[in-house]
Amino acid sequence: MRAVLTPIEGLVEIYPKVLFDDRGFFFESFHQKKLKELGVKDLFVQDNQSFSKKGVLRGIHFQNGASQQSKLIRVIKGKVLDVAVDLRPNSPTFGKYHSTILDDQEHKQFYMPEGFGHGFLALEDTILLYKCNDYYDPSAEGGIIWNDPTLNINWGAESPTISEKDLKLPTFKEFTDQLAR
Repeated sequence: MRAVLTPIEGLVEIYPKVLFDDRGFFFESFHQKKLKELGVKDLFVQDNQSFSKKGVLRGIHFQNGASQQSKLIRVIKGKVLDVAVDLRPNSPTFGKYHSTILDDQEHKQFYMPEGFGHGFLALEDTILLYKCNDYYDPSAEGGIIWNDPTLNINWGAESPTISEKDLKLPTFKEFTDQLAR
């Protein structure tokens, strides 16, 4: 297992050692001790799994306050463009994003600490799994609209399939205005 740091502090792309042979492949998808050696110190308490059809965009979602979650994300089947947005007000990269491709070929994982918004676009029919360091709290749910002009995320899709709920999310400016209150 090896880690590659991203331009945004705290975000880490994790590459497992995948062993291939004529029968298929094997890799350790989770190893707490090795992750800790790579700087991921969270204790994960909840696994979430979703299925998204090609062209579905989910996000940008996050948990507020004491219910913030760090996530360790990977694709079991398919391929996504995965996006993390820095929502930590005191961070030098506040309001910046990092995107990466996660798929069932490379088996790369994406770690994002607390304080990030998360979204993804399914580039194929995809099963995505992510570990969280805290339990989901519906009262702490937050989000930012996917096509926010300030964030200017390059999703590479002009008309993705988006839930009604996600279409009603606030803009980044509305989010920051609430932080200022």
